[in-house]
Amino acid sequence: MGSEGMSLSGKLAVITGSTSGIGLGIARELARAGADVVLNSYTNAAADRELAAGIAAEFGVSARYLQADMANGADCRALIAKSGGCDILVNNAGIQHVAPIERFPDDSWNRILAVNLSAAFHTCAAALPFMRQRGWGRIINVASAHGLRASPFKSAYVAAKHGLVGLTKTVALETAEEEITCNAICPGYVLSPLVEAQIPEQMQAHGMDRETVIREVMLARQPSRRFAEVGQIGAAAVFLCSPAAGQITGTTISIDGGWTAQ
Repeated sequence: MGSEGMSLSGKLAVITGSTSGIGLGIARELARAGADVVLNSYTNAAADRELAAGIAAEFGVSARYLQADMANGADCRALIAKSGGCDILVNNAGIQHVAPIERFPDDSWNRILAVNLSAAFHTCAAALPFMRQRGWGRIINVASAHGLRASPFKSAYVAAKHGLVGLTKTVALETAEEEITCNAICPGYVLSPLVEAQIPEQMQAHGMDRETVIREVMLARQPSRRFAEVGQIGAAAVFLCSPAAGQITGTTISIDGGWTAQ
């Protein structure tokens, strides 16, 4: 979706948290554009390796799966080393927990910050020497509309995503004189397996049918009243890797149906 005509042949992309949802959508679009890809999750299941093999067969690129727990800094750095470095780094891995701040579990706070923020610090630190050696690099951090706006009961997620936007700006400034860029994509609600799984629960909780709960509950803050699509996020990532985006760095691209325009 939108990646036709942009060639990333010869580039290696590592995408964290990429065996489903947004991460998988980004991996597929990068592969469609010709990039070799490394998929990642913490599960290390046969299905993960089959997914990589399917992408390789479909797009005619090299595709591998590497397990890493993105809550573990050493694992994050090892992922980059085992990949052989990378030309394109997409920090997508993320988790969520919702609770009032006075009842927010300490372990959930710590793990969300580790996966959603600290992991990107570790992967960037490990990937940048490879990018500098090759004289080119693209870092794309998948933040969120919650990296620019807040919602109640999501203290750790909002804090981590705001931090990820700040990290994006810092890395961009540190690499500004090189052929390396660092940007953040900030999606609103995206129709992914994670979101799909929430719809029946919301229908039951609110006594609404599917379409009503999507429009009036889940997309209440998204003015378009439509989900973004994973392919649209992937196409934006491909664009950020293109020559046309060579002077786009240190910024955020919102794909949120107008959420942050309010």
